[in-house]
Amino acid sequence: DVQLQASGGGSVQAGGSLRLSCAASGFTFDEYDIGWFRQAPGKEREGVSCVSCAAGTTYYVDSVKGRFAISRDNAENTVYLQMNSLKPEDTARYYCAADGHLILSTLRYASAYDYWGQGTKVTVSS
Repeated sequence: DVQLQASGGGSVQAGGSLRLSCAASGFTFDEYDIGWFRQAPGKEREGVSCVSCAAGTTYYVDSVKGRFAISRDNAENTVYLQMNSLKPEDTARYYCAADGHLILSTLRYASAYDYWGQGTKVTVSS
């Protein structure tokens, strides 16, 4: 079975850092694109970042550019999201997702991904 296990969330003060991990199993990891999404209460799920997606694109939503960095370790079947200079508006549940057929125009949309993890909660206090 495909499994995506997100971890690393927690509570931090504004300006702090967290590193999220997404451990994958059950599929050929290096054949899939992995993205990070987040969803705050009452809001739609938002594409945050995707590494080497759609044949090589690394994507960041504008609100996290310069603060977040995504990376993947194919040997460990893991994708990381380093989050620095966190802001209260980054508070959300963060999910990792996988798909084998992303294209550039859709990689930021949740509907483009077939597999999802359970998410990890990030809370940033002011």
